[in-house]
Amino acid sequence: MTDLLDHLTVEPNGQPVAAVIWLHGLGADGYDFEPIVPELMLPPSLPVRFLFPHAPRIPVTVNSGMVMRAWFDIYDIDINRVIDHDQINQSGLAVEK
Repeated sequence: MTDLLDHLTVEPNGQPVAAVIWLHGLGADGYDFEPIVPELMLPPSLPVRFLFPHAPRIPVTVNSGMVMRAWFDIYDIDINRVIDHDQINQSGLAVEK
């Protein structure tokens, strides 16, 4: 059993020489960005693996507590809002893993 984030992986033809980890925004998931990979028209000489992690589903305060994919809770949209740095750091560690 693993505690890795649920994710989508797009493998190149051939052994990858680089990887891109692409994070989605609020309410989206990694599948939203999968169609972008072919649009990049990377040359065959640059085999890149793309990883699209899916944020966990959590209640989002600013959206009336609706459960959706989010990297951290958003309490308010005010520019001077309180930010939950612990949740952001936890998401960062999950992506790093």
